[in-house]
Amino acid sequence: MAPPILSQDILEKTLEIAMSTGADYADVYVQKRKTTGLSLDNGEIRSSAAGQTAGVGIRVTQGASTAYAHSEDLSPDAIFDCARTVSKLAKDNVAPAVNIGLTSRAEGDFAKALLPPTDITLEQRLELLQRGEAKARTLRNDIDRILGYYGDTDEVVQIATSEGDLFSDSRCICRLSLRTIIKDKDGKRRVGVSGGGNREGFSYFKDHFQPEAMAAESIRMAEAQLGARPAPIGEQTVVVGPKSSGVLLHEAVGHGLEADFIRKKTSLFTGRVGELVASPLVTVIDDGTLPGMRGSLNVDDEGTLPRRNVLIENGILKGFINDKLNARLMGTSPTGNGRRQSFRCIPIPRMTSTFMLGGQDDPADIIKGVQNGFYCRAFGGGQVNIGNGNFVFEVQEGYLIEDGKITAPVEGATLVGNGPETLSKIAAVGHDLDYDPGVYTCGKDGQSVPVNVGQPTLRIDGITVGGTGQE
Repeated sequence: MAPPILSQDILEKTLEIAMSTGADYADVYVQKRKTTGLSLDNGEIRSSAAGQTAGVGIRVTQGASTAYAHSEDLSPDAIFDCARTVSKLAKDNVAPAVNIGLTSRAEGDFAKALLPPTDITLEQRLELLQRGEAKARTLRNDIDRILGYYGDTDEVVQIATSEGDLFSDSRCICRLSLRTIIKDKDGKRRVGVSGGGNREGFSYFKDHFQPEAMAAESIRMAEAQLGARPAPIGEQTVVVGPKSSGVLLHEAVGHGLEADFIRKKTSLFTGRVGELVASPLVTVIDDGTLPGMRGSLNVDDEGTLPRRNVLIENGILKGFINDKLNARLMGTSPTGNGRRQSFRCIPIPRMTSTFMLGGQDDPADIIKGVQNGFYCRAFGGGQVNIGNGNFVFEVQEGYLIEDGKITAPVEGATLVGNGPETLSKIAAVGHDLDYDPGVYTCGKDGQSVPVNVGQPTLRIDGITVGGTGQE
């Protein structure tokens, strides 16, 4: 349990003021955060920044309405003023005096820092980047440019609710990335990207993800694109690789399962619990309890413990990603997915670590079974329409499949499809479930939160590949 930022007495009085006009619910979120960022450009320090923020956010809900106020001033007077402001949401109610008695609750132990960033010097952070660049330059002597980035966050939060719960949580997250640029014979720039991080702290880069391995992967990706052909266009059999390719699942399906879209009936999954929405080979999970993962939590940002949440099981829609507000309005339970970027933001339903379970197929046999098709190893950016499920995704690393073998690299490819339709076309699921190394940040409603994605190798029978080549 983290050391308290505000006393229990202040938190209780704040909640009593917020609830004084008869609101349904109130919570207080207090945060102290330290951040460090460092970047290199061809060995030169391009930026170095460190900062600290602290503040409190107070929320009141009444029916489907929410009032929210925040302050960087943590004095009791400023906090109580915020509470009076949000209490006006239910100002027409006549309410008896409210007495809030908070009880400290034990958070989970899923995101525990073994070596927090506060114990690390700037020189140690810089050394990681320098080691990565040095390794890359030993692998190729014609690198055009190397960009490296290291960032970490170390924070303490308190969450107090009108239900009487009080949580204090220490959180840290670290991330390291390297972008390597080389040139093809025709002068085209080929970019390789690699990175990783998690909530374990700086020890992750000693024990699990060393910068030399990151450099080798960055070089491999860039080299793989040398001599790439224009991507063929048209409907094809597509094999999608494991790990980071799970971002397609996250974007094309996961957001549509978030409860705010469901309640507002803006998701095509609304009203479909119990229906077949995917191939029977497909089971999709959101799990905030995977130890140390970038998307994992000890407690969510409104005081609910995370859990393993089955969203789709054997193709059947089972449930949604819930926060407290939407769960209450829909008559169900929160799932530990109420998340926010900072004390300045209200919590909303967000994914944690979202992935598809592995199946029974050998990944090598999946590829051998495709006479002609397309292999996608990694995605870039994409766009998704939550209402109808249509998506377009840039392929960052893709190849032709010819006679059951992965052959020539291609460039300029996109995958165009519809989330549920694509899920229904999954004809083979590998037994090689794996997760991205901890690089993704998810954006929604102007808020960014860290997440993980994951999946096994998949064969999708019939999805449109866009590009500049010929059919």
